[in-house]
Amino acid sequence: MILPRMGLGCMELSHAYGVAPSPEDGERMIRAALDAGVRLLDTATLYGGGRNEELVGRAIKGRRDDALLASKGGMAMVDGVKTIDGRPDTLRAQVDASLSRLGVDRIDLYYLHRWDKKVPIGDSVGALAEAVEAGKIGGIGLSEVSVARLREALAVAPIAAVQNEYSLWSRNPELGMLEATRAAGVALVAFSPVARGFLADGIADPDALAEKDIRRAMPRFQPEHWPANAALLPAWRSLAAEAGCTPAQLALAWVLSRGPHVTAIPGTTSLEHVRENQAAEALAVDDALLARAGALIGTATVSGPRYNAAQSEEVDAEAFGVVL
Repeated sequence: MILPRMGLGCMELSHAYGVAPSPEDGERMIRAALDAGVRLLDTATLYGGGRNEELVGRAIKGRRDDALLASKGGMAMVDGVKTIDGRPDTLRAQVDASLSRLGVDRIDLYYLHRWDKKVPIGDSVGALAEAVEAGKIGGIGLSEVSVARLREALAVAPIAAVQNEYSLWSRNPELGMLEATRAAGVALVAFSPVARGFLADGIADPDALAEKDIRRAMPRFQPEHWPANAALLPAWRSLAAEAGCTPAQLALAWVLSRGPHVTAIPGTTSLEHVRENQAAEALAVDDALLARAGALIGTATVSGPRYNAAQSEEVDAEAFGVVL
């Protein structure tokens, strides 16, 4: 499956980053994003407890052919609690529910949102392979998995994409996944490619984030790490100015430079930012400047892990300082 180099992560329109826009505004933004050339829309069963899929479905009504539609199952809100469940029967039911909420008869790409560590990944992938055979989904994806899990999954069925966090300040795919996906002909879809807004220079003070914003629980935005990270921003702004682009565009250009099989799916609630992000695909940034960006913002310079202990337990992807 060939994916666009740039897509739109739709989560923020319903979930996780504080106060979401109204559903009507979210729908308008998605339709305007399609008008602006966005083709890949990424949603999930989890986001907004299903409301995000419904929103995306309403937005693409009458424009199904304009969108490459990606969603996810295996993690959902159950009685108000985020629940990871990769059992085949659960995934079968969630695929059908996603189809209904999106109002389509086929989802182009469907990810296992998280590997359920109580269920062999081959069992979960097998259920999604059945959905491919039934014509309900076009391809199978995995999210926040390790190279070992990708290889196990590939032994069961073709895998179209792996969606893991990847940005200048989260280099985890460089611990094997970047090369493994390239070698296997699998797309690597980078979520949070502008570091949850940090590399867009969009966070002046984490204490000002909305009460339920998920970044409040992430170590890099907390008092013991934020000052060191914020100290990187003046040089980052200067580097973007030297490149003749915005900080967010430089971050996206760097991610896309990591290989032709890499796709970025920045999320936003702003159409202006959608257009800014789309323009990053056409940027020609000097390799030497990209290398300087990588030296300025990276594992050696960023303070704090990407997830707290509880969040880390949910994922399977390689982590720095952890032997899998």
